[in-house]
Amino acid sequence: MLQRKSEFLLSEVGLEPIYIAHRPIITCLSLEGRVRPRYYVLKFLKENGLVDRELSFYTAVSTPEKYFMNKYICPHKKAAPHLAEDYATACIGEIPTNFLFR
Repeated sequence: MLQRKSEFLLSEVGLEPIYIAHRPIITCLSLEGRVRPRYYVLKFLKENGLVDRELSFYTAVSTPEKYFMNKYICPHKKAAPHLAEDYATACIGEIPTNFLFR
C-alpha cells in the first residue's frame, strides 16, 4: 500500500521525495478516499485558473473535510458546478468523467 501511495505521489502528483519525507502524514492518509480525490480537485482548479498554481498539496490533503469543501469546492460552484459531484465520485474510488484537464 505504501508503495502505491509513493508511486502516485512521486509520478502523478510530481512531489519530490524530500517533500514527502518532511510531511509523512501524507503517507498515512487514504489514497483512494482522500489523497487522490483532492489531487483531482486541485489539478482541475489549477488547470482552469480557479486557484493559485502555488497552492500547497500538503495543505489541501491535510485539512479537515469541511474546511476542504468550504475552501476549494463551494467557492467554485458557478464556474465548476460538477466539482462537488466529481469529488464525491472520486472519494468512493471512481474516476470522475467530468474532470477536464488540459
